[in-house]
Amino acid sequence: MVVGHSLVPTLNADSSKSLYIFIYTFHMPLFVIVSGYLSRNFWNSNAKTNKLVDTFVVPYVIVEVGYAALRFSLGQKWSLTIIDPAWLNWYLLALLFWRLSTPVWKRMKHPVPVAIAIYLFAGFSQISGDFSMDRFFGLLPFFVIGLVMQPEHFEMLNRMWVKILSAVTLLGAAGVAVFLGHSKYSLKPFYFKHSFQDMDLSWYMGLGLKMGLLIASLAMCFAFLALVPRGETWYTDLGTRTLYAYLLHGIPVLIAKEQGWLDLPWLHGPLGVLAISASCFALAIVLCLPETRTVFKWVLEPRLTWLYRRPSGS
Repeated sequence: MVVGHSLVPTLNADSSKSLYIFIYTFHMPLFVIVSGYLSRNFWNSNAKTNKLVDTFVVPYVIVEVGYAALRFSLGQKWSLTIIDPAWLNWYLLALLFWRLSTPVWKRMKHPVPVAIAIYLFAGFSQISGDFSMDRFFGLLPFFVIGLVMQPEHFEMLNRMWVKILSAVTLLGAAGVAVFLGHSKYSLKPFYFKHSFQDMDLSWYMGLGLKMGLLIASLAMCFAFLALVPRGETWYTDLGTRTLYAYLLHGIPVLIAKEQGWLDLPWLHGPLGVLAISASCFALAIVLCLPETRTVFKWVLEPRLTWLYRRPSGS
């Protein structure tokens, strides 16, 4: 994600566009699948329910104001519209509404087909970006799939033949990304939010494209999950603080863009892609460190216990 956002100023280079397509085909779908999986028991806990405000609403407002102030300090016009999330802040609102809809999906007999149908037919309408509704519908199947997944489904991925097939799948996806990166193919489908009209597609071409992209994204997501190590590694603990990397990486990336640091000619090629990727990898690690959480916890994970009633004792 950090790499993808940093590559935007260099997308005129084929190598940069190829990596960008590869990342955007599966990185947010996978993020949403994991979010859905972690939401399975969300409504069974008062503490987790309280987090609808603690880790979504309050951080959303703070981050929204913070990014508006940052853009203003960099010379842009002051702009703050709470209902229209700025840049990466859309995810907090979308996840809030996905989790609010969780009880509905858990009561359905066939939630995944219904979610896929909604995802497909959403392409007929130009859904506003207000309150992240465009992304809510565009990535809905991935959240519902994560919601219905069980631990045994992940164990099914932990087989040698699945891992081999997964490696082949990702290599094939990389080859397709390279091909598309060297063409004039539009990037709009990979944002999972545009209507058929926005993409200049007929309804049948649009439905085919969205279904094909859904299948490709799911294949890459499960291939990635199959190759993830099952044991603890040096980065396992870092993974518990990915929210900080997600919400904070936009600060250095936005500064780099506005200051023109990503416009240097040598960055617009394979060497530049490698340099940006390595720098973003290091940045992500720093943002996931416990020290980063210590500094920013009051903003991104505020403790609002005073706001809620204590559960009555039995």
